[in-house]
Amino acid sequence: MRKTKLHLNYAGFCWAKENHALRNGKKRNIKFHALWGLIEHPEKGLILYDTAYTGRFYEATRRFPNNIYSKITKVEIKKEDEIKNQLLRNGIDPEEIKHIILTHFHADHIGGLLDFPNATIYTSSTAYHYTKKLKSKLAFTKGVLKDLLPADLEKRIAFVEEISEPKNDEIFGTTYDIFHDKSLIIVPLPGHAAGQIGVKLETQKQSYFLIADACWNEETYRKMHLPNPIVRLFFHSWSDFKATVMKLNTFHQLHSDVKLVPTHCSQTTDKLVSDKIDFHAL
Repeated sequence: MRKTKLHLNYAGFCWAKENHALRNGKKRNIKFHALWGLIEHPEKGLILYDTAYTGRFYEATRRFPNNIYSKITKVEIKKEDEIKNQLLRNGIDPEEIKHIILTHFHADHIGGLLDFPNATIYTSSTAYHYTKKLKSKLAFTKGVLKDLLPADLEKRIAFVEEISEPKNDEIFGTTYDIFHDKSLIIVPLPGHAAGQIGVKLETQKQSYFLIADACWNEETYRKMHLPNPIVRLFFHSWSDFKATVMKLNTFHQLHSDVKLVPTHCSQTTDKLVSDKIDFHAL
């Protein structure tokens, strides 16, 4: 693979039950951090991986029926922790961001989209069209807050299936080389959300597979410890989710040198995140 550079950090979190995230978890509240990534590509420049939470979440859930979402999912995000402010503290103008890879359209992944009006947004056509057809008043039941989406989204979106030729993959079936240079490989990871994708990349130090919410905890892909079945109510497809986890388990066994990064697994991400953007750390 062609090497890139990577930075990871959090922008807000929500509270979750550990025994929901893992069937054998403890009956306690845990933080589901909203992970985001900044990738430096040799030619394309800076690329965001998801956009986490911003304070817009509070405004988007202030009124009925979206306030039901905020009552079920307790979110905490400070202004200084929003991605654009983290970038500014590190000397990066948010207008420099010309590319965003959006894994899926849940609120903790799209929260900062409006802060990057110059960026092309790469996602799957399945994720976009599923989200588009959701009725605004019911979208929150699928984890989507349409007020967080840019009005010009349709003009700025690039579907990974259309901009790159599909490549056969022995585990995942199909992958996509979005920049045609083997730097960022997009992998379909359906189940948790319609059309969810992940990203494989390699830095000077490590190969990474950013798997979004394909699973919530590393024990799931390592040991096949699934979430509590109660959460299937919030998944797009429980059968697709289990199939994706099986594929991740196989991938991990065959490629143990690759670091898999689930968005909400603190056990994994706490070791990788940093407030200071240092592209030599990872």
